[in-house]
Amino acid sequence: MFKIGTREIGMGRPVFIVAEISGNHNGSIKRALKIIDAAADAGADAVKLQTYTPETMTIDSDRKEFIVQSNPAWKGKTLYQLYGEASTPWEWHKELFARAKKRGLICFSTPFDNSSVDFLEKLKQPVYKIASFEVVDIPLLERVGRTRKPVIMSRGMASIAEITLAIKTLKKFGTPEIILLQCVSSYPAKPEDMNLLTIPDLQKRFKVLAGLSDHSLSRDVAVASVALGACVIEKHITLARADGGPDAAFSLEPQEFAELVKSVRLVEKAIGTPSYKRSESEKENIVFRKSLFVVKDIKKGERFTQENVRSIRPGNGLSPRFYREVLGKRSTQGIFRATPLQWNLVAVAKKRR
Repeated sequence: MFKIGTREIGMGRPVFIVAEISGNHNGSIKRALKIIDAAADAGADAVKLQTYTPETMTIDSDRKEFIVQSNPAWKGKTLYQLYGEASTPWEWHKELFARAKKRGLICFSTPFDNSSVDFLEKLKQPVYKIASFEVVDIPLLERVGRTRKPVIMSRGMASIAEITLAIKTLKKFGTPEIILLQCVSSYPAKPEDMNLLTIPDLQKRFKVLAGLSDHSLSRDVAVASVALGACVIEKHITLARADGGPDAAFSLEPQEFAELVKSVRLVEKAIGTPSYKRSESEKENIVFRKSLFVVKDIKKGERFTQENVRSIRPGNGLSPRFYREVLGKRSTQGIFRATPLQWNLVAVAKKRR
């Protein structure tokens, strides 16, 4: 069982739904606070930030190696420019953490270097997130491990060997519990690339709980992950995609996020546990099963035949499994058509239950 404070995460517990703010604050703390409120109203369990500065992520250079060529929203910018726009100012963190706590949300962040871990420790954050790109940053994992806090780590581009080393490093330096998230590190991610069956494989292969960090444009992908054992779902949230921002294109708006939460909670209930018991709603319908009925008037002592006994609905008579046993037996009394057949009406028959 994975614990964040007093909150338990794992099989048999509600899916832990994380609203990722990332750079969707668009440089405004007021907007960041509104996003936290929107996440709370939508039913999220937690909000997640990212803690870095351009200087902790890269250097200010316009060499071609430092210019983004992939994502249309980021293409042409230098890494330094991108991280400058997307970063959450460290002086905001205390207020954002406080707002989340006030709204009943767990607030935590993804660090990207040792200084950000040191900073987050001062805020007493209860859990650490390791981004998919940082799975290979062993010095960072060592520092996070030393906090002795649980870790949620996105798999992203990491190979089995890289995941194995990351888990080994975290545990060696003190991490008590780890949850691995299946994640496709493209923005947005295509549903056909999600490979959700990796979720149960992560659980089996690495002996950890697993979940999903979803960068697709669909809510369906995250909902489907629940049926495959995801115990954590992380999804970006924004007030409105039309407002723009570095992550807006693959983020859900508040109403969409609320619909996601609603669908996840419904699927949780539907999954339940292995059971062969009749549900309460089924018990009242059992009468609509078939059973043995007299379908023609029968005189006392007359034999039961295929013409006067049938297996039909409703289910008030003997079970159809006794049909062959009843045929050829004689009636103990006169029986009117449409009477449910019972053992007391069958001569020389052992009573069955």
